[in-house]
Amino acid sequence: MLLGPALHAVSGVTTHLNQLFHSSLARDHQLVHFQVGSEGRKESRLSKLLRFAASPLQFVQAVRRQRPQIVHINTSMEWRSYWRDIVYLALAKAMGKRVVYQVHGGALPQVFFQGRPLLTGLLRRVLRAADSVVLLAQCELQGYRSFDPALSLEVIPNAIEAGADDGARPLAPARPLALAYVGRLAENKGLLDLLDALQLVRAAGVHVSLSLAGSGPLEATLRARIATLGLQQEVRLLGPVFGAEKDAVWRDADLFCFPTYHQEGLPYALLESMAARTPVLVCPVGAIADVMQDGVHGVFLPPRDPQALADAIVRLDADRALLQRMGQACRERIESAYTVERLAQDFRRLYHTLLASPVA
Repeated sequence: MLLGPALHAVSGVTTHLNQLFHSSLARDHQLVHFQVGSEGRKESRLSKLLRFAASPLQFVQAVRRQRPQIVHINTSMEWRSYWRDIVYLALAKAMGKRVVYQVHGGALPQVFFQGRPLLTGLLRRVLRAADSVVLLAQCELQGYRSFDPALSLEVIPNAIEAGADDGARPLAPARPLALAYVGRLAENKGLLDLLDALQLVRAAGVHVSLSLAGSGPLEATLRARIATLGLQQEVRLLGPVFGAEKDAVWRDADLFCFPTYHQEGLPYALLESMAARTPVLVCPVGAIADVMQDGVHGVFLPPRDPQALADAIVRLDADRALLQRMGQACRERIESAYTVERLAQDFRRLYHTLLASPVA
């Protein structure tokens, strides 16, 4: 039984769940879904409160009816997710189920309840209660091990359907580079720094374009900053894109600009970009450094540094051959290590290991 948001929601966890349900893993195991959280729901405050109260009981009924051998909780080290999912973990263990507790990003446990020893102790007990804690990144593995060496930990990175490969795209020296961002429009994604970098690029005599795809709380601020900097000709806000529209954004982009300083897990936009042969300008947070190498698949940047971002854009604008080599390396990296079949094999191995062991 896989716990997570609605399967039609716009969410990285939803993408992960749909990949598992449509992968070869579903041929070996009967996978069922139990919806938790508000993503994909339209509800009033009252109906949300009623759902909070009823959901644990509905979960118990679903477990008794479906009789899963494993309960796979998809959560994150974010405040709301953590407190919500403690309930499902406790109920699953009380019913004698093996529990996979998959953490999709967020804070490391050492800092989650920093300065609150009682809550940190509770977190340690929660993580120990799981039969396996699944993480996305090697840096997370190191952090969780130092937090509690007794934890049963696995690293299983996200994956992507790479799709057809159209091969290398010509990059004529005279054509302005096409930059793209796909994701949530939020300040901690470094988007204001990106606009400041574009002004510096223009001052250096280099012409580029930028497409911003997505929605979020920063949209009005971005529009105002674009106008203030006089970047209306260079920057387009596309709104949310899906399916063929998103594919077209990647197909037309020469660089994915992602100067995030949020504690990312493993962003699907990064994998999508690399699968489309689009090199990445990014701050190496979360699992990003596990996926790509600086100078091979793109360029690592210090956070909140528009000048470093501008310098990287200007340098790559002048070296189109390097951009093409990076694009080829991106595609090869995805095909070798980040396919959905690899994801299915990793969870198949984990599930088989848990089913072969006695219930704690």
